[in-house]
Parts: sequence; C-alpha cells; structure tokens
Amino acid sequence: MRGRLRHMKTLISTSGLIGLVIVAVQAVLALLAPLIAPYSPIVPDPLSSLEGPSPAHLLGTDSLGRDVLSRVLYGGRYALGLSLSAAALAVGIGALIGCYVALVSATRRHAWLDEAVMRVVDAVLSVPSILALLVVVSVLGTGAPVIILAATVVYCPAVIRVVRAAALSVVTLDYVTSARSRGESSWAIVRREIWPNVLDVVMVEFAMRASWIVLLISALSFLGFGANPPTPDWGLMIAENRTALAVIPWATVAPIIALAALIIGFNLAADGLAKARGVDRALAAGAA
Repeated sequence: MRGRLRHMKTLISTSGLIGLVIVAVQAVLALLAPLIAPYSPIVPDPLSSLEGPSPAHLLGTDSLGRDVLSRVLYGGRYALGLSLSAAALAVGIGALIGCYVALVSATRRHAWLDEAVMRVVDAVLSVPSILALLVVVSVLGTGAPVIILAATVVYCPAVIRVVRAAALSVVTLDYVTSARSRGESSWAIVRREIWPNVLDVVMVEFAMRASWIVLLISALSFLGFGANPPTPDWGLMIAENRTALAVIPWATVAPIIALAALIIGFNLAADGLAKARGVDRALAAGAA
C-alpha cells in the first residue's frame, strides 16, 4: 500500500490529487444526475416560480419554477461532456500534428511543411479565442457538435505549438535517428519513439485545455451563442437569472460555484501533473 502511495506521488502532486478529486466528484454527480436530481431540469412549474431554498427545493427555483439543484446537476453533464470531448479532439489532433511537424522539421526534404503549419498556427493564435469561437458559431449555428468543433479549431493550434516544442528535443536523439535510418515511416516513428516521450506534456495540455474550454463554452452560453433554452447549461443559467439575483440568489450563485469548482479542479490537476512530471506550464500559457 505504501509503495502504491509513493508511486502516486511521483505521478501527481498533492495539489493535483485534490484537483482530480474535485473533477471526479463533479463527474460522478453529472453521471448520477438522472438518479439524484429531484425534478426535471427543463419542465417549468409556474406555481413554484421564484421560491427560496426549502425541503422541496433545496436551492430554490428559477423564474419559470424549475428546480435549481436539478438544473445545476444536469448542467455538469453538459459542461463535462462538451469540454472533455473538445479537449480530447483538440489535444489528440494537435499533439499528433505537433509531433509530426517536429519530426519533418529535421529533414531538408519536408522542412517546408513545418514552416507552413507554424505560420497557419500563428495566424489562428493571433485571433482572440472568444472572437474565433463566435465567428465559427455565427457561421455554422449553435448546437453541441458545432460548439465542440469550434472549441477544437480554437485550441488545436496552441497544442500543436506546445507539443512541437517538446518534440523538437526528442527528434534529434539517437533512437529516433536509428529508426529513421532503418526506413521506418514517419507515423511509426511518431507513435513508437516520439509520442511516449511527450506524453507528460500531452497530459498537462489536456487538463489545461479542458479548464479553458469549460470557461469558454459557459461564456458563449452567457452571451447567447451557446446552449439554447431550456438546456441546463451553467452559463445560460447565469444569464437567465442574473436580473433576479436579489430575489433568487441561488439560481445564479449555484451555477457560478459549480463552474468555478470545475475550473479550479482542472487547473489544480494540471499544476499537479506539471510539477510532478517537470513540465513547464508557462510554455502552454504563452501559446494560448
């Protein structure tokens, strides 16, 4: 048992473990929402509107009589589902491209590809994230698939830059040179030689991007370009109930607390992984 605990400490620091616990609790609550939510998150009940906390409604109700606790629980499903899906796509695609362009940059024949990709990355990163997301959503419309695609497009270039920087120190090592001399394909070298050596950076990138995507998606819903009513989304809940903050504060405060807790959890996990694995988070923050 002690050996397992020591091994865990080498994988992640104490702060990172706390972050993982926070995210895990949020994930469990989101998964169990259909079982533990006392009411439907979308069905209105005008006779129960604007109620304060009570045994029937622990966090009160909103202006349409919907149970705030139920909407917060279901909002976690929406936030985690979209953010984790977008983060997985952005980090997965970005990491593979970053590793590949780092490898081809070492060859004279295909060095132009690395230069071309990085100029495209620079162009995308020059546009603020929220503005780029608004442009994509305005063109393609709203909905979960569009939001996931938009977040992937926005954050994939930053992942390419960070992972490429980490992979550049790997492509010059002897075992990569040996693999190239044996005639192995570029993708085989990426998969077998480069990817395992940048996996720590990829893990930290996933935790960081997930936290930023959660905030970005909620901001998009708050501005009216994300989830459509009556979707139980935290950003949408804040926008809908902010005018009644003095009357029903929990309808606004509860989703803010849930959103802040999830973002803090992801950031603590990213910090813990970065410290334990010796990854420089400043590089990723600069790329964003």
